[in-house]
Amino acid sequence: MNKKIINFIFLIILLICLYFSYQFYQKNNFNDFTKSETNLYTSTFIRDKEIKYSDKRSYKIESPEYNDAMFSKTIKVEKNQPYKVTCMVKTKNVEKEEQVSGVGAQISIEGTTERSVAISGTEDWQKIELIFNSKNRETVNIGFRLGGYLGKVKGEAWFSDFTIEQGILDENNNWKFACFIFKYTDVNIDNENIKLEVSQSDISDIKSTIQRFKNSTNQLSNGKMTAEYDIYEISEPITSLSYDEKFGYYVGPEDVEKQIREVIQKNNYDHIFIVIRLRR
Repeated sequence: MNKKIINFIFLIILLICLYFSYQFYQKNNFNDFTKSETNLYTSTFIRDKEIKYSDKRSYKIESPEYNDAMFSKTIKVEKNQPYKVTCMVKTKNVEKEEQVSGVGAQISIEGTTERSVAISGTEDWQKIELIFNSKNRETVNIGFRLGGYLGKVKGEAWFSDFTIEQGILDENNNWKFACFIFKYTDVNIDNENIKLEVSQSDISDIKSTIQRFKNSTNQLSNGKMTAEYDIYEISEPITSLSYDEKFGYYVGPEDVEKQIREVIQKNNYDHIFIVIRLRR
């Protein structure tokens, strides 16, 4: 065989090897992120070029069995400062092992209960955020997690476009509140369908209470603090409740996040109230 042909074949083989080596590197290049999971060798971690939010590959976790798995990174923080961590997340068939709150695709601080809203089921790309205070810490380990501090899940989740911002002290004494009144509750608890409704009389009482709160804030602070508010009546029923063994059923962020997300994103509220009927 001609030497030139041999060299050409060798070059082609070398290029093919380099191509597959580069693809393997891209698929498994997690930068400074560390992979961890409760049940070892259960979940898979890759950089996905097919399903991604922006130009860069997303970070994908797939758990075919129930597990708590995450990409994490240790970051330096200043003591007693507020921080906000955000990312885009997409989920597919994320299912909880047990019906506990705070389990799903989320941002969390490893070893604590501090977390963002937890996304379950199948959801398209959406932005989630974790706001926390560093307190006496100088470092925190931020996790982009498929699972949770209190439970495990199975399914798939993609994370992308991570950001972290340090907040500044807000000395504004003009607080703005949002009060969401969910008029209907339609949930299944212990195989029993429970349907409840907030009456018009209840809604009138709630509005009166909020107005008294506004007036009292101004009076008790001698005009140094004000409280403005918006009230939203939500006709779409709440269809799930979070559960805690100590406190029982309650409204968690995941139970109302879809219904209030758009309003929250368009407004800069300091505090949010959720009102529903929990008893007949």
